[in-house]
Amino acid sequence: MRISRRTLAAAGALAVVAAGTRVHAESADESAVRQALADLTKAMLAADKAKLEALVADQLSYGHSSGTIQDKAVFVDVIASKKTVYKSIDLTDIKVNVVGNDAIVRHTWDSVSESAGKSNTAHIGVLQVWAKQDGKWKLLARQAFKT
Repeated sequence: MRISRRTLAAAGALAVVAAGTRVHAESADESAVRQALADLTKAMLAADKAKLEALVADQLSYGHSSGTIQDKAVFVDVIASKKTVYKSIDLTDIKVNVVGNDAIVRHTWDSVSESAGKSNTAHIGVLQVWAKQDGKWKLLARQAFKT
């Protein structure tokens, strides 16, 4: 059987395309981090103090795109006491990378909120670090930035 250059070139092109379109199977930890992120978003929308406290690490460093940094107590209080009320939060372009007991999460954040009677909208980028503590994923650090 004779193989032409055209057949060889077509086979090579298919191999390149196949290699470039490998499907990434999400690990159990990646799925768990995504679920924790979704649970945190729901807790923020509901101003659920107990869930917020359960989903963030005691060592939390929560950075806003304005430069404000909050620890766990302040972050939870601002939301639970409804000093800031989130009307909507939409996370897109979520990327999760688990490294041992830590996870790096990047996403785009779009929200509508109200603080001191003033309505605010935000379209920002976010970098988060999640840590597996006592078998549960908790938000350890977050930094938002203007896009």
